[in-house]
Amino acid sequence: MPKGKLPKRYNTIIMPLILSLLMTCVVSAINILRAQGLTAPALAMWPSAWALSWAIAFPVLLLVLPVVKRLTAIIVEM
Repeated sequence: MPKGKLPKRYNTIIMPLILSLLMTCVVSAINILRAQGLTAPALAMWPSAWALSWAIAFPVLLLVLPVVKRLTAIIVEM
């Protein structure tokens, strides 16, 4: 194992963690900007909207990822 890297077994947590952080960042920003426009109050509200979105999305992603992998395996030739 290269120095400074986590063992491969952590992939099942790290990948959904990064994916949920990035996706909730983008989606919450789009929703806040669509609802309020590019204003100071909207920008101030965005971090808490992102945190709430992520707190819901990460556990849901951990739950549904095995199902998504199985469905993908059915659809995509491996």
